[in-house]
Amino acid sequence: MSLNDPLSNVLSQINAYEKVGKKEIITRNNSKIIKKVLSLMQEHKYLGGFEEIKDSKGDLLKIFLIGAINKTSVVKPRFSVQKDTYEKFEKRFLPAKDFGILIVSTPKGIITHTEAKNKGIGGRLISYCY
Repeated sequence: MSLNDPLSNVLSQINAYEKVGKKEIITRNNSKIIKKVLSLMQEHKYLGGFEEIKDSKGDLLKIFLIGAINKTSVVKPRFSVQKDTYEKFEKRFLPAKDFGILIVSTPKGIITHTEAKNKGIGGRLISYCY
């Protein structure tokens, strides 16, 4: 079975495991984008961390949860956002001002919306977490 959106699958797994109260996830979905999104979530204290496990069938990703995520999901369609329109998408996807992060793909790499606002660059929305 092929997956249409591996990032969406990982984030929905995280939501499900957080609701149940589990402390770790092992997933086969493993890519640079997924690792970068998870590292941004780790920097902002939503995840405990993650590690890559080498396997003969393909690499696994072990994600450690700390119970700090209320909701995380991808943004579909991937909206294009300019440097002065971040507030519109903050109101749409985040529950309150300065609560949660939007993850944006920019020409400078994958960063959070606050970093993108400070640098004055736009990009495409990938996901959100609060």
